[in-house]
Amino acid sequence: MLSRFTRLIRPAAPEALPAIPPGERIYAIGDVHGCADQFAAMVDAVEADDTARGAARTTVILLGDLIDRGPDSAAVVRMAREWAARRSVRHIAGNHEEMFLESFDKGDVLRHFLRYGGRETLLSYPIDPEAYRVADIAETQALMTAAVPAADREYLSAAEDLIRIGDYVFVHAGVKPDVPLEEQKRRDLRWIREPFLSHRGAHAGVVVHGHTISDAVEVRPNRIGIDTGAYGGGPLTALGLEGNERWLIEATLGEGGASTSLRTL
Repeated sequence: MLSRFTRLIRPAAPEALPAIPPGERIYAIGDVHGCADQFAAMVDAVEADDTARGAARTTVILLGDLIDRGPDSAAVVRMAREWAARRSVRHIAGNHEEMFLESFDKGDVLRHFLRYGGRETLLSYPIDPEAYRVADIAETQALMTAAVPAADREYLSAAEDLIRIGDYVFVHAGVKPDVPLEEQKRRDLRWIREPFLSHRGAHAGVVVHGHTISDAVEVRPNRIGIDTGAYGGGPLTALGLEGNERWLIEATLGEGGASTSLRTL
């Protein structure tokens, strides 16, 4: 009788935590937005952390919006390209990369782009500020075409829209709830906020995303948001994943330059 009673009250087994496949390690980095000093510090911090944790098949995922708003988008793109030449670095297209690339040919997109950080991006390339100041839209497109290296445009054009590894899905902005991953629309992956942010149901994996700024990393059962507003004075954040472990690396800009810190989630 006692054994039967014990079976009845035995607590349910805890649900398995989301995990990365054995032998792999992931670093997902949130929106850089032209903050070259913080990005350089983050590159060094990820390299040091990866070395300290021992051998693994490590992949770095840049979640998009490398450019705009911050002081040196050109340097960020260059550093991302150089990093990808040394190790496995995959990058996801953000809505700001989309605007930037379309601006070369579409005047209406260029006007929109310039209102949301595009000016800072263009002037981080070798464009004369006075020439930019007096240029009309067509002339601005000519300045862009002359100043932005083809290699930068090719690198940004080759970005992915969605990456799935183990129990995690990596995108820039989010996903449309209750829509299979293979049916997600590019615009939602790059631009969505609602109904994604307030959705409480499960997705096809834990969605790791940027795009929407929060004061601190947002950890929900179905999503983890890591855009902590680097260009506005917040830290640049990376999420580390291995097995079912999670940790954060944060690069903060202070009077003495950029510094990094690490903490476990």
